[in-house]
Amino acid sequence: MFAVENGLQGDPRLQAISDAIRVIPHFPKTGIMFQDITTLLLDPVAFKHVIDIFVDRYKHMNISLVAGVEARGFIFGPPIALAIGAKFVPLRKPGKLPGRVISEEYELEYGNDRLEMSMEAVKTHERALVIDDLVATGGTLSASINLLERAGAEVVECACVVGLPKFKGECRLKGKPLYVLVEPSQLD
Repeated sequence: MFAVENGLQGDPRLQAISDAIRVIPHFPKTGIMFQDITTLLLDPVAFKHVIDIFVDRYKHMNISLVAGVEARGFIFGPPIALAIGAKFVPLRKPGKLPGRVISEEYELEYGNDRLEMSMEAVKTHERALVIDDLVATGGTLSASINLLERAGAEVVECACVVGLPKFKGECRLKGKPLYVLVEPSQLD
């Protein structure tokens, strides 16, 4: 679900967020229109809008765990977790976490990857939110859901700043809701 479909139609914050995201054509390979959130992070007003919109959405959903996908989910997840009184759990690339981990392999629109999570990070029946910067094929979010559910958490929703609707990533999310702030900008 896009934010404009959930009561934010016409909200100027969404336009400010969209305007702050730079599009890099043919990165990391030909045909990809990379949605670069670096420029969003350089705009403190637009960045704050992202956090505020997500916090408003999740502050009354009894979320106890915000799981951020490496690396850009680490940017948005901690301030959201702090604001709603939840813990932050990093979902990392292979070999980055000490101790016992569980892992999940997944496909990207341009390759394969794997996520790992500390086995001690999640308790059974915790209510979890998965946060990342962008959803395309849904592979990363699907792997995140699998990791959290294998650890006993209940994934309440997945949230992304940018959503690529043409890839229909939501269909890979095991029926979990997806909340997206903006659609991607395109270069003409």
